[in-house]
Amino acid sequence: MSQSETVNNSLSGAIQQYYDLTKPRVVMLIVFTAFVGMLLAVQGMPDLFTVAMACLGIGLAASSGAAMNQIIDMRADAIMARTQNRPLATGGLNVWQAVVFAALLCFFGMFILVKWVNELTAVLTFISMVGYGVIYTVFLKPASPQNIVIGGAAGAAPPLLGWVAMTGAITAEGCLLFLIIFAWTPPHFWALALYRREEYAEAGVPMLPVTHGEEFTRLQILLYTYILVAVTLMPFSIHMFGGIYLIGAFYLNARFMYYVFKLYKNYSDELSRTTFIYSIKYLMYLFAVMLVDHYAWDRLRLAAGF
Repeated sequence: MSQSETVNNSLSGAIQQYYDLTKPRVVMLIVFTAFVGMLLAVQGMPDLFTVAMACLGIGLAASSGAAMNQIIDMRADAIMARTQNRPLATGGLNVWQAVVFAALLCFFGMFILVKWVNELTAVLTFISMVGYGVIYTVFLKPASPQNIVIGGAAGAAPPLLGWVAMTGAITAEGCLLFLIIFAWTPPHFWALALYRREEYAEAGVPMLPVTHGEEFTRLQILLYTYILVAVTLMPFSIHMFGGIYLIGAFYLNARFMYYVFKLYKNYSDELSRTTFIYSIKYLMYLFAVMLVDHYAWDRLRLAAGF
């Protein structure tokens, strides 16, 4: 292998390590829900430059929060099979490299939001980033089995951030989008925690299946899913969305309840894993249905002359 090939491989390897530090799949879901929030906030198409800058700023801030999370969780990550290949756990990056990288992501994300979006979006994004990267990871995660419920507020913020990016204001509709993800987070994450409970126990993380057992956790998943179903009907009840959304939400909720009820009645790790995977698809499809309904209603309003 030539020296240039060695340098290229080393460079590409370093880029991959930094990329993995940002939890790219999680960040993509965050940016997607924020993007949907932007589109839902206005009739017709929003200003594309503002959308691009908001997505970039929110994405950089979310990446910074993800890097902070890995810095703080480095020792626990090295123990758990799910996380032991992360850059800091393997030694692919050292702590100071990660700290500098996280700080740069935070700086550029905030700069972009303040300069090209609005200050309220920047403030809320910063609060969300610190809430996940520091408050949840440092204080809530190691202290309470309700960590994911309380800390879920940070993860639920993206669609509200997108809404505020377009409107410059916090409204009831934007808060409903926030509330949907807030209610979705516990059944989503506890489904993962169930089949990873031994890893969490070994790492000393007091997740609900570790502190209260499998049966209690399954009951909580069921109860929170009932709450989620109720919350997802609220946008229809205030005429934020119409029939397309109602049909889509009903179908997606029915499938989610099917998996959750099966999990509650007859547990298996495989079913818990299936429920977790579906919960991710559920959120993506639900927000996609919101978009379809939103633009369908816009076209109907225009055709009716409103």
